[in-house]
Amino acid sequence: MRSEVVFLGWDIKEDQAIRVAVHSLMARAAEHCAVRRVSMEELQDRKIYTRPTIGDLQLWDVISEAPMSTGHAIARFFIPYLMNYRGRALFTDGDVLFREDVAKLFDAFDDRLAIQVVQHQPMPDQATKKSGQIQTIYPRKNWSSVMLFNCEHPANRALTLDILNSWPGRDLHAFKWLEDSLIGALPASWNYLVGVTEPRPDPVSLAHFTLGTPDIEGHDKDPFADEWLAVLAETRSYAGGV
Repeated sequence: MRSEVVFLGWDIKEDQAIRVAVHSLMARAAEHCAVRRVSMEELQDRKIYTRPTIGDLQLWDVISEAPMSTGHAIARFFIPYLMNYRGRALFTDGDVLFREDVAKLFDAFDDRLAIQVVQHQPMPDQATKKSGQIQTIYPRKNWSSVMLFNCEHPANRALTLDILNSWPGRDLHAFKWLEDSLIGALPASWNYLVGVTEPRPDPVSLAHFTLGTPDIEGHDKDPFADEWLAVLAETRSYAGGV
């Protein structure tokens, strides 16, 4: 049996978001699902992530000469390395709400491909998101917010620590290490960008609050906000973690 792991992007400023992501994932999974968080801080502690980074509330990646809205902006691309280039791994940003069993997403896995993503159309030009973080515009924006990795595909072995710690983030987010033919499509339902994607897919299997989670002022009336807030309330006594 192949190993399958779900990696959730973690940022110290988004603790409530990842609690909702974990709880909604587990609540809808019919079978046990291995879950790990991935963050810049963790990889720095392990001496794996050596990219020069400055800033606190607004992180700045020196190599990219660009801001990062979260601490997992580039950490996500370390996943094939963390998996020892074996098995399958799903990455999602931490600001998501799972509305269906993640096993259905793994059922879409195609071992001929190196990676599978929801191939969004370019986003409207928005200067900031969430609590005022600067948005960086680049090709294939938001494709990397939900990624199904074929970690043992030979093409993903190009993601060495040298590449991961030296390429500009925009090249990683654009999947420049891959030929286009190795980038497959996932159903749009698995990365619905709340407040952005139109028309809304039916069903919405994963709601992604890319502009801001419902605990941020101005987003409490967004689509699926009530559902997100209800899950958050369920986690108040949740003692688990990833």
